[in-house]
Amino acid sequence: MTDRQLSLIIEPEDLQSIASQSDNLIIVDLCSEPNYMSGHIPGAIHVSPAEIVLGVPPAPGKLPEVERLNSVMTRIGLTPDSHVIAYDDEGGGWAGRFIWTLDVIGHAHSSYLNGGLTAWKQAGLELTTDIPKPAPQPNSVTIHHEPILNKDEILTALAQPNFMVWDARSADEYSGQRQTAQRNGHIPKAVHCEWTELMDQNAGLRIRKDVAAYIEAKGITADKLIATHCHSHHRSGLTYLVGKSLGLNIKAYPGSWSEWGNDPLTPVE
Repeated sequence: MTDRQLSLIIEPEDLQSIASQSDNLIIVDLCSEPNYMSGHIPGAIHVSPAEIVLGVPPAPGKLPEVERLNSVMTRIGLTPDSHVIAYDDEGGGWAGRFIWTLDVIGHAHSSYLNGGLTAWKQAGLELTTDIPKPAPQPNSVTIHHEPILNKDEILTALAQPNFMVWDARSADEYSGQRQTAQRNGHIPKAVHCEWTELMDQNAGLRIRKDVAAYIEAKGITADKLIATHCHSHHRSGLTYLVGKSLGLNIKAYPGSWSEWGNDPLTPVE
């Protein structure tokens, strides 16, 4: 299996078999820094999640400045031919966010390591503490807006029958029992499916095998334009990734609830 034959979701054994055979492979580790330092997949380059978000209130999950994206992609050695495999230690939120970021800059070749570090360890595969030093590749990224929906676009789309919002937050956040912004609740008519519902806790945090039927039963279907969000487009990195893997027409709302819930003019249920 070559990197060009890799699907969007790959298994640890697939990565192990090709890791030493491809010159175009870039493995990106989005784990916590202590987890990375204590043992990571051989060849993996650490990217801190803070590097791929704006980090500025009230909507810290928005895209960072282009200059910071250029810096990250330059540092990991990204070229147009690179195939990026992203993983994390939490079941796919940050890895999905990174793959969404690659989609936003128009990079065509990426995969998610199913279950990330948890599944890799469960499979008994090699870990290392060696820090790779990739050759920098100058990048000048262009933002492609196709994977993104902003607040105004969602406000306009809410009245359209073929549009829906997928809220990936906890049930307490969705219902408004837990306050994380000036206003509690959810975007009108948003469907709730928490990101953790997509993981199989008994299979190394891999995406559950029945995920297509599971989310379809909740009304998340291929005939809709789907905007997915959480509080800062971290947890919804996984819901975006899963929707993409299933061929859904899914986009992310990076402003997420931190923007929507702190705007006094947005409708809230």
